[in-house]
Amino acid sequence: PRPYLIAQGGEHNGCDITGQGIDVAQQTLFRGWRTYFSRTVTFNEAYTDLIQAASDLYGPAVTAEVTKALQSVEMDQPGRCSGIAEVAPASAVNHAGTAMTTLFDATPDTAFNVGQEMWLKFSGATPGRTLNFQLLPRDSGVRPAAFDSTVRHCLEKRPEERFQSARDLAFQLDALAGASTTSAAGLAVPISPPRTGLRAVLLPLGFAAVLAAGLLAGRRTVTIPQLPSFRQVTFRRGSVSGARFGPDGETIVYSAAWDAAPVHILTTRPERPESRSLGFDSAGVFAVSSSGEMAIALECEFFWGGCHGILSRVPLEGGSPREMLKDVHEADWTPDGEDLAIVHDVAERHRLEFPPGHVLYETAGWISNVRFSPKGDLIAFVDHPSPLDDGGWVAVVDRAGTYRALSKGLSSAWGLAWSASGDEVWFTAAEFGRGQALHAVTLGGKERVVLRIPGRLILHDVSRAGRVLLARETARTGLFGLAPGETTERDLSWFDGSVATDLSRDGRTLLLCERGEGTRATATVYLRATDGSPAVKLGEGLPLALSPDGSWAATVQGGPPETLVLLPTGPDETRKLPAGPLISYLAGSFFPSGDRILLLASEAGHERRCYVQDLKGGLPRAVSPEGASVEFVGNTVSPDGRFFVARSPEGQITVYPVESGAPHLLAGVKEGESALAWSEDARGVLVWPREQLPARIYRVDVATGARSLWKELKPKETTGVVGIVTVEVAAGGRAYAYTYDQRQAELFVADGLR
Repeated sequence: PRPYLIAQGGEHNGCDITGQGIDVAQQTLFRGWRTYFSRTVTFNEAYTDLIQAASDLYGPAVTAEVTKALQSVEMDQPGRCSGIAEVAPASAVNHAGTAMTTLFDATPDTAFNVGQEMWLKFSGATPGRTLNFQLLPRDSGVRPAAFDSTVRHCLEKRPEERFQSARDLAFQLDALAGASTTSAAGLAVPISPPRTGLRAVLLPLGFAAVLAAGLLAGRRTVTIPQLPSFRQVTFRRGSVSGARFGPDGETIVYSAAWDAAPVHILTTRPERPESRSLGFDSAGVFAVSSSGEMAIALECEFFWGGCHGILSRVPLEGGSPREMLKDVHEADWTPDGEDLAIVHDVAERHRLEFPPGHVLYETAGWISNVRFSPKGDLIAFVDHPSPLDDGGWVAVVDRAGTYRALSKGLSSAWGLAWSASGDEVWFTAAEFGRGQALHAVTLGGKERVVLRIPGRLILHDVSRAGRVLLARETARTGLFGLAPGETTERDLSWFDGSVATDLSRDGRTLLLCERGEGTRATATVYLRATDGSPAVKLGEGLPLALSPDGSWAATVQGGPPETLVLLPTGPDETRKLPAGPLISYLAGSFFPSGDRILLLASEAGHERRCYVQDLKGGLPRAVSPEGASVEFVGNTVSPDGRFFVARSPEGQITVYPVESGAPHLLAGVKEGESALAWSEDARGVLVWPREQLPARIYRVDVATGARSLWKELKPKETTGVVGIVTVEVAAGGRAYAYTYDQRQAELFVADGLR
């Protein structure tokens, strides 16, 4: 095809084409490739696919011109796409189009045959001469080294070293759109072990070549992006909770839950596809020291994609772990490998400690990705102010506890490491309204984008030599629900970040939050009937609770300070509730009467606690001591509205009175379990251990503490599912909805990122 003709127009083969601009050419080709092309697409099939892509993006007039451009090169004529159409001698675009035709029709049996065809058609050279493809006029001063590198890999003497992977090529082409640095040095192309035929590789490569040439057409001096190269190092299905380079900068130690099995620790190297288990099941890797000692989490439970558990030390070469401390979420070694900085969960507060026991910083939110600088004088991390989401900013603290925020606020952030030189902190995050990308920030706060590709990137490590260990991840939070009177669960997810927040009293209406790629990581409130009807958008914000009759959604907006509003689900106006001294809201539940709401919130300078607010007027009033908290899921207000269940400041599940009386412990609850809801007769409370799979929910008798299994929940497909995040129950247990967190990740080693 001729992107030059689509972009610039002209007369070709009797077709008079009106140019539509380079953006139309670029977007049409990209959408065709990413959305419609099959792995074995032919030119005739591509003709139909590209017309459909143009129709998707633009109106009939543009589609008509794209169609004429494709017809002018006989793409609509079956069996006639193997010939070389006449091209304008000075047009780099047309030369590249000719090359693509040759590429596709070359015998795909071996990379060597195709490489030889490319060599002859591009340069007119004979084998053995230096490659110098004249895709541009000879006096342009530009030599597109991507083709040089591609052909060299096709002509490698050893078959296993030839370029044969469509999967890695797709990753490389994604990087072309997002690489942040430019150089005249040329383009790098990855080498991978053979896994698929060449036919699936060559057509996307040809389109990329045509597009690149089209962008350069007409220039005499250009700058060609110098691409990083990527090598995939994991190939199984599942989630990766952590990964680090070993002391040699080549060995990779990572923890993964493959094929629905428990998370365990493995090791691999870039030059081989196999991974070897180190024998630690239900364990995640935190860090690997310069001396070869690992910091790991035993009894790993997933928390926002990472592991938390019992901090332990164990040599990389093997041995028995030495347990050190419970409830640890993060750990990193000092550069000399002698000590650890950790994130310790104490009384529902995250503490950054170095050495362990000495608090440098703490928050009522949470802390992720703790990393020592190469000099050991600073600790970088992601500071998440709210426990309800993964938004936040990059910060550093020195050994004296001096805190400094480096980046701007981010809607989602996970993954961080220092650059090899130590002058930047690299991190993967999503800006508000944008997708996730690899960023860098200096200690002075200057930010830049290192790499942006379609999809979600997670940074795991940067070696001393500058090699980057990252994952390309598909993250999804979805939800299933059971409607009243039905016996089969239904998928009630809407986009890719669906979280069940509440159910109406009758169980027929679900309140959910979307904050994935579908909403560009912006928290958005949706309402959906549990019969599977389409969801209805109510507005932006973080939903807390749905009124019993389903007419109002209590939602947090803005901040700081945050505002609590009632979004109408029907024809009514939004109501803003008076905040009084409250500046932050974390959870909420309507009373059965619908005229009051129980809130978990905080005042400036105080710990979070529980409040009750009358929706007819008045300010919120405290009903629990500071440090007590209701859970972020379920509704723990009793059916008669006289009590609620919360976790005491000491961490025990406690029944608190709303008006007067003394609180009392709920007997029969095990360590780590959370209260979920009351039974319909108010004689029992449902409890569950969060983030486990499957989610086993028990009914605990309020009077006796007797336990019985109520229900066991898990999605049908469990590969990559790291846990059940929320559970909502209504209609006396006859209706429910639950959210699962699913992650599919593949690790890559990148060279050349700057």
